[in-house]
Amino acid sequence: MGVSSGMMYGAGVASVGLSFVAWLASQSAEKAGVDRADRWGIFIGEWAPTFFAMGIALRMEETREETRSSADQESLRGSYSEGRMPSRAGV
Repeated sequence: MGVSSGMMYGAGVASVGLSFVAWLASQSAEKAGVDRADRWGIFIGEWAPTFFAMGIALRMEETREETRSSADQESLRGSYSEGRMPSRAGV
């Protein structure tokens, strides 16, 4: 889908910063008090762990794909150097 683990880590860090900004803006702009500002800050701050978890999952997938593609390339090099066509039976 074009989303990388780095993007998810960045979204997690941005969520922490946005949480602070939302808390500060709600506290100064609204007259509802500190309780409402705390709720806004916590609401946005809860997104960060989700973004970080998605970043970890994407990193694992990226690593697996890199390992698989390098193993495939090694297999192809060995087959061609022996003068025979590579087999796709194991793929």
